[in-house]
Amino acid sequence: MQSLWMLLASLMFAAMGACIKVASDYGATLPHVVLFRGLPSVILLFFWTQATHRSLRPSSWTLHIWRNLTGIASMWLGFYAIAHLPLSTAISLNYTAPLFIAGWMLGWGGTQRDPVRIVAVMLGFIGVVAVLRPSIGHDHFFAATLGLCAGAMSAVAMMQIRKLGRIGEPEWRTVFIFSCFACLSGVVGIAVYGWRDIGIAAWLALTGVGLFGLVGQLAMTRAFGLGSALLTAALQYTTIIFAAMLGIAFWDDAPDILAWAGMALIIASGLLSIWRTYSEDRVMRGQASPAPAAPPTATQETGSA
Repeated sequence: MQSLWMLLASLMFAAMGACIKVASDYGATLPHVVLFRGLPSVILLFFWTQATHRSLRPSSWTLHIWRNLTGIASMWLGFYAIAHLPLSTAISLNYTAPLFIAGWMLGWGGTQRDPVRIVAVMLGFIGVVAVLRPSIGHDHFFAATLGLCAGAMSAVAMMQIRKLGRIGEPEWRTVFIFSCFACLSGVVGIAVYGWRDIGIAAWLALTGVGLFGLVGQLAMTRAFGLGSALLTAALQYTTIIFAAMLGIAFWDDAPDILAWAGMALIIASGLLSIWRTYSEDRVMRGQASPAPAAPPTATQETGSA
């Protein structure tokens, strides 16, 4: 039952996406959004580590730097897509990271042609085409391209997260350092583009970005820490469904049948890829670990701070 915390996390991440759209509609810039996404986690984790006497010194700066370069790039691109595309479309594109990982394993990083991953890549590719064809016009092509790039960059960041996990880096430290980099990039963005005065509605939406993201992060951490790793990884894809519902309720962005089918295919391809990676990791560990950790997921990257 602990895996059901992932349902709360998915709802929170979908609500965070909705707040990003609202903040953008009311004049908040992308640097505003990125800054507010990371700030609550920095504050909470800093005081928690000080109270519990935990060290914030990383085990490997090199791995953290590569993880943050790709992760921050994914966050900026993904948030841009959310601000400029229908919410369900943008979230679906952000969740293509397992598809890119499967493709990498089949191509550059693979030594064998795994039929399960081949099916996953084919399903994911068809799903992306189905989601994009009815959902965007020519004026949205750039945002859709960036959304796909966010998924690709997220896949690279996930592989760095796995390396950090293998050297024993705790998740909370990885999240803290990532949040610090996110805040820093937001501050740099504001310095470059200048400060824009925004209204109360934008400030409330930005607050929602931070709070919903933080609650989602905590719920997701609890789900992966105490629940079934595979079930939790599967439940994360309910974020796409929640995002579609919010899009219908607040923006009247109702996906048609083809778009719904595309989302289903993206979910199916992600689940296949996650299941395959999870199964291989479990075989490699053998019986040494009674509770193997799940492979990093798209939510852990694009939804985390």
